[in-house]
Parts: sequence; structure tokens; C-alpha cells
Amino acid sequence: MRRQVVDVSSAAGKLLSDSVFYPTGKKLLAKGHQLNDEDIQLLTREGYLQVPVNVLEDGDVPEEEAAVQLAVQSACGSLEIRMGAGGRANLVATESCCLLVDEGRLRELNNSGIVTAATLPNLSFAFAEQRLATIKSAPFGVPRQELELERARLQASGPLLQARPVGEPAVGVLYSDQFEAERARRLFEGIMRTRLERFGVHASFVLSAQEEEDALARSLQHLLRARPTMVLMASTTAPAGPDDVVGRAIKRVGGAVERFMAPVEPGNLLLLAYVGEIPIVAAPGCFRSARPNVLDLLLPAFLTQYRLNAAEIGGFGHGGLLQ
Repeated sequence: MRRQVVDVSSAAGKLLSDSVFYPTGKKLLAKGHQLNDEDIQLLTREGYLQVPVNVLEDGDVPEEEAAVQLAVQSACGSLEIRMGAGGRANLVATESCCLLVDEGRLRELNNSGIVTAATLPNLSFAFAEQRLATIKSAPFGVPRQELELERARLQASGPLLQARPVGEPAVGVLYSDQFEAERARRLFEGIMRTRLERFGVHASFVLSAQEEEDALARSLQHLLRARPTMVLMASTTAPAGPDDVVGRAIKRVGGAVERFMAPVEPGNLLLLAYVGEIPIVAAPGCFRSARPNVLDLLLPAFLTQYRLNAAEIGGFGHGGLLQ
């Protein structure tokens, strides 16, 4: 690509290398704009005889085309590409979804020198029409050879962004208290409703039980027969670990503990287990308040039936101080 100053009469089809302005200082045409016949007439009327332009050379790819090609190769799922100004390809959710980001590949792409990609954080929830990411090309154009290299890398590694649709999840909730089964439901049901509504969902199956191993196990078994997307255990007491009454009840129904404790505040006493592919989440203090806590980090993934593992939760520490 080369920059040169040309007569306005011969500038059609070329890219402005600098913005041009009216005598009042108001912008007439923006940098990077591809000049057409109407622009030539406008520039002539405003007294411009010459304009600075960038001319793509053989082997250069225009900035918008480069951004689109990398956006197509970078992302999959419930999203679409919408072009913005200045060689920007915006990735927009087409339905409620959870965004998965391969942070290592994203860093590699951003170190390529030909584009930048900015995304929502990994495991973010997004509603339809929300922007998930923007890919911005280097101004005016990029060398085709470098573009093809990045496309090949993305093709080999797979998409670095996935928008997993929420669909119609079925959330199971089990409220429990040491002394009175319904007490926890009275305390937490309004807060639970508020939290789930943030994600556009509601509780599909709800039970209450006294916080005793047999009662909890029976209630969990009833909920699991309904094949919910997840089960949330809202207890009035804090777990001491996988071997407390809640953990023992989960094991009684075939649950395998994936993680106890999370590097998140509030929410460090998280207990996560799976029965098959169904996650069971106990995070007792987190059901007392609608303020952000570890549940808000977990729910987007679970609503899309993405199986979070212990190592991924271990990575929550960076940014895990929520209050």
C-alpha cells in the first residue's frame, strides 16, 4: 500500500488516507472512505483540487474484507457479522447465549499485527442483539500473505469464539433448612427469581426439604428424574466440604464432586457436582443476596449445557473479586 496525493478528478475508487473537512471544521469525508462519483462532485463543489489517498498494491486485501474473513474464521454459533465503520466486523448475538473465548488464541490473533479483536469476557451471558466482539483490521488494507497465515492458524485450531445458545433450559431448585423445610424457600425464593430473570429464565421444578441426608437425597432424586438442565441447592447453612450433609446427599444420588471452593468472593464455598451431565450447585451464602457472586459466573455456561470443570473454575480468580 502506498500513500499519494492525486487530483480529485482521478480519485474515484481510491481510499482517503486523511479525513477532509468543510471550511467550518465539520468533517466532510472520513479517513478510509472509498471515494465514489458523488464524493468527487462534493469535493469539487467545496473547492478541493487534490486529496491524499492510499492505493492498495497487488497482494493487499481491503480492510473490511480482511476483517470479515477473520471474523468468519474466528467465530461460530448463535451470532452474525455486521460491518461497522473503519474496517470493523462486529459479532452480534442472534439469541440469548453464553460466549466461550479461547483466550490463548485470542492473544495470538491480537499479536499478529494485522487485526485486533476485543470480546466480552469468557463465559459471559448475552441477550439477542448484544455485541459479543469486534474485529478491527489494520487501516486501509493488509498483506494477503499475512491474512492467509492467520486464517490457516484459525482453521487448524478451530474457532476462538463460540456463542452457545441458551434455548429453553429447565432449572431445578431444592431449598433446604435444618429445622423447617419451607423456611429456606420463604427466605430465598424472591432472590432466586431475581437472579434467574437476569438470564431470561425461571425455575421449572422446585422442592423443599429438611436438611437431613435422607430427605435431601429423596428430593434430589425427584428433581433428577425430571432431567433438568441444572439443580441449584439453596441451603440456609454453609457447607463444610463434600462430606457434609449436602455433599453426602449428592453422592447418594450418584453425584461426583467436581469442585469444592472457588477463587471468587462472594462464593468461595461453592460445591459443584455432576450426576451424569447434570450439574448440581450448592453455594449457600450466594442465595441470600441478589448481588453478583459465583452463581452469576456459573449460570451462563450451565444454561447452555456447557460442562465447566474444576480447572476452569480455578481460573475464576483473575477477576473473581466481585465486591
